[in-house]
Amino acid sequence: MFDLRILTARLEIRLPEEAEFPLLIKLVDSGIHDPSTMPFVEPWTDEPAPRRQRTNMQWWWRQRAEWTPEKWHFTGAVFAEGELVGVQDIFAVQFARRRSVTTGSWLGRRHQGCGLGREMRGAILAFAFESLGALEALSCAFYDNAASLATSASLGYEPNGETLELRRGVPDRLVNLRLTKDRWDGRAHPDVRVEGLDACAEFFGVRSTDGPGPYF
Repeated sequence: MFDLRILTARLEIRLPEEAEFPLLIKLVDSGIHDPSTMPFVEPWTDEPAPRRQRTNMQWWWRQRAEWTPEKWHFTGAVFAEGELVGVQDIFAVQFARRRSVTTGSWLGRRHQGCGLGREMRGAILAFAFESLGALEALSCAFYDNAASLATSASLGYEPNGETLELRRGVPDRLVNLRLTKDRWDGRAHPDVRVEGLDACAEFFGVRSTDGPGPYF
């Protein structure tokens, strides 16, 4: 799994080594959103230090410890020209049967506003659709998270209903989004290169292949 690389012209997405966890902690501590609002359903950034640092570490360990082909969560560290800038997640349940994935991400505040969010989401979507053989990708954002919603729209997501979710303990509107393989195929995308998937394809519930195209 540590040899898996998802690459664009500017970015590298890969599992962070455990020795790099402190760098992720430092990036979180430097701020990833305006404290006056909460972009996440789970308000994990509200936790005070040092409890937040401990729960962050436990989260990254847990995703690895509980990984199975039937339920997996890839927490990819995102590097821009060698600098750690954020995290791009992709996760699925019974992917081999359902071929559905969900994504989530965050960027350090000083790295926002320069197109990295769209590029890293596009890269993980290319990995899902073109390498793993996904048929749909799901996402969500609170109604006032304009940056996230704009990124989704630019990549072809369509509205998929709304739900009420607690936001710092108060019900608020969460916009659900869906991107199908057909819509993905019908749009132009930057080049994405995936390295090292053959060796770990079984962990995603897919078979390896010696040729191009999805692993299904």
